[in-house]
Amino acid sequence: MEQPKFNTIAGKAHKYGDNIDTDVIIPGRYCNMTDPKALAKHCFEDLDINFVKKVSQNDIVVAGENFGCGSSREVAAVTLKAAGVSAVIAKSFARIFFRNSINLGLPIIECPEFVENTDSNDSVEIDLSAGQIRNLTKNATFTFAPYNAELTDIFNAGGLIPWLKKQTKHENSND
Repeated sequence: MEQPKFNTIAGKAHKYGDNIDTDVIIPGRYCNMTDPKALAKHCFEDLDINFVKKVSQNDIVVAGENFGCGSSREVAAVTLKAAGVSAVIAKSFARIFFRNSINLGLPIIECPEFVENTDSNDSVEIDLSAGQIRNLTKNATFTFAPYNAELTDIFNAGGLIPWLKKQTKHENSND
């Protein structure tokens, strides 16, 4: 069976520094909320009060080392997706945030060279299946390791839960 292909992601970069923890992505005082749209209104509130006014659907967060450190709350990835972020590109990620993001269908990419050569408001295009990021503003192309087949399947399904439902439905139809 042929591996499904990702669509290209294109958006504007919003660049931040190192050690952006989950409390910065969504402050703990809002973690009692369950509505993603309500959470999105507070994304990066203590770091960049205007983030939710600046971000558009499909925009891309760019950051330094250790993005998503801190608590293991998956609500951070939920909040980013609900705010319109289509991908996060960083020098490195906290491992639990990495897995939470994949489980929720939020593409995250480690590409230090891209981070070093990108500024806020640059136009960015990502081809996840080819492992390429293009900074259209600076006419530069960067490569990264594309997702393996298992992560690709999870992402294409919209996250781990939709993937599991699809797998269960497929298995039940073969009985």
